[in-house]
Amino acid sequence: MKTTLTCLKKCFANGMCAENPTFRLMLGLCPTLAVTVSAENGFGIGIAALFVLLGSNTIISLIKNFVPAEVRIPCYILVIATFVTIVKLVLQAYLPALYERLGLFVDIMVVNCIILGRAEAFASKNPVLPSIADALGMGLGFTLAAGVIGSIREILGNGTWFGVPVLGAWFKPVIAMILPPGAFITIGLLIAGLNAVTARLQARQSE
Repeated sequence: MKTTLTCLKKCFANGMCAENPTFRLMLGLCPTLAVTVSAENGFGIGIAALFVLLGSNTIISLIKNFVPAEVRIPCYILVIATFVTIVKLVLQAYLPALYERLGLFVDIMVVNCIILGRAEAFASKNPVLPSIADALGMGLGFTLAAGVIGSIREILGNGTWFGVPVLGAWFKPVIAMILPPGAFITIGLLIAGLNAVTARLQARQSE
């Protein structure tokens, strides 16, 4: 039992830290850069991806022994597309404004390299519980990354967070932050900062 819990914790922590899909593996950057003009958009696309990851990893882990190797990728895409369709319909029904802002990037989650990659690299080779832990770690890691990027861009670009003014009338918004260059600047600085912190921690451990 202890070994199992350790394995699950490792699978979960891997996606949050060591192999964070955005900050470490540099995966899923199209939606990350394109839609994170606000905190709501960032967390919205992240939670949608988390749901799809969790559902697809679970189902693919369950059916992996019944799917012929020759058709595994089409089968995985079909499973992923099912959960993407559920997300799309829920957003259209209950959060139409958010769906309009996310637009095409909800649909292309079917071939998102994070989701399809975890299906092929992990869920298709591991039992259900580790696959769920992996999906939660990767999904929350992506959600956190997209949410942080969206928050920084919204605060600096609009002076608001989730649409609520947070910097006051004195602040002059940096419009570039909610334009495409702002996305590249934000993610570049965050990755550089994380790399610097990681290098310092590794140096301390080696002393």
